[in-house]
Amino acid sequence: MIKAFAVLTVMAVFLAGCGAGGNNDALASCLTEKGVKMYGAYWCPHCANQKEMFGSSFEKIDYVECSLPNRGGQTEICIEKNIESYPTWEFAGGSRLVGEQKLEALAVKAGCHLSPQ
Repeated sequence: MIKAFAVLTVMAVFLAGCGAGGNNDALASCLTEKGVKMYGAYWCPHCANQKEMFGSSFEKIDYVECSLPNRGGQTEICIEKNIESYPTWEFAGGSRLVGEQKLEALAVKAGCHLSPQ
């Protein structure tokens, strides 16, 4: 009985984790509609964490890849935008938040509603 409970608990935690980010579609869409962009690099662990926070909803984020293949430098757009650190979130009007951000901070800065998780 205890083993069955443990297995069910692990399964519930796993399934809850797999669904993480599914409720972030509205936030991701709002950020994009408000002109927010995330500049990042494929090799950046902080960018990976940021993407994971959104889960599958990240596909709705306006993401700009800054790294050239094999970390061979920056893309021209990121040089022009003076992106110095990843991730960099740029908002309408040019203001920025640099580094990993909580979803709540992004929502407040952009004026978006954050759905309860």
